[in-house]
Amino acid sequence: MATTSEAGHPLPYDTYREAVERETLRFVEAVRDADPATAVPSCPGWTLADLSVHVGALQRWFCTLLTRRVQEPPRSRDVELGLPDDVREYADWVAAGAPAVAAVLRDTDPGAAMWAWGEDQHARFWARRMLFETLVHRVDAERAVGRDAGLDPVLAADGVDEFLVNLPSAGLFAPGVTKLRGDGEIVAFRCTEPDGTAGARWRVRLDPDGFRLLPRTGGPGEAAEPEPDTAAVRGPAADLLLLLYGRRSYQEAPFEVSGPAELLDRWFAHTAF
Repeated sequence: MATTSEAGHPLPYDTYREAVERETLRFVEAVRDADPATAVPSCPGWTLADLSVHVGALQRWFCTLLTRRVQEPPRSRDVELGLPDDVREYADWVAAGAPAVAAVLRDTDPGAAMWAWGEDQHARFWARRMLFETLVHRVDAERAVGRDAGLDPVLAADGVDEFLVNLPSAGLFAPGVTKLRGDGEIVAFRCTEPDGTAGARWRVRLDPDGFRLLPRTGGPGEAAEPEPDTAAVRGPAADLLLLLYGRRSYQEAPFEVSGPAELLDRWFAHTAF
């Protein structure tokens, strides 16, 4: 069954609102009883304390943007954090922000126009962005402490969509993205369903002046793609999401890969953020 994400549209707003709370609490569970100095391998140079500050600060910042319904890029990212002096209290500090996050998301009109750094210039952008920031870092935390880091495949597929839709705008904080160019090559990513069948697919064309996500075509009853894929990566949605976020390598077992490695290496070298 196709999800709304597979049709190229975000999931229902309440899905994001509820998932943000779940993912935050799961993050807190992972870090609460762990040594704050524990290294986070997927975030080189960071400890669990650093990761906790990042997650808690981002959530508070996003809530500030939503509360103010900002209409232009903010000139400052200053926000009152109330960070405890004791790093052992950081997990509780993240948890303490969860009710305020839930209240802001509950009281927000997802269709309200506001500034966003990505494609969707509405409040719902920030709920979706907050979810995947929290979800990916929850995986980082769980892996750091040796816990199972499972991902819901529907959310994961939507996360792939969110990443690729917004990637062309990410040069604001990921300068490498602005240098990703080509000569018309097409890089494709495809989710596989649990039974191995093909799921959602995204195709990105690299041109001399930049890159763009191509419109969805080639579905059931539609004509084949007019241009063939130059390189393609296929794998389960959860693995594909972590691959795009630099938490996995396309050379690992879950992925089926075709096309030149040079092109895929160039893609991943420029899309990390």
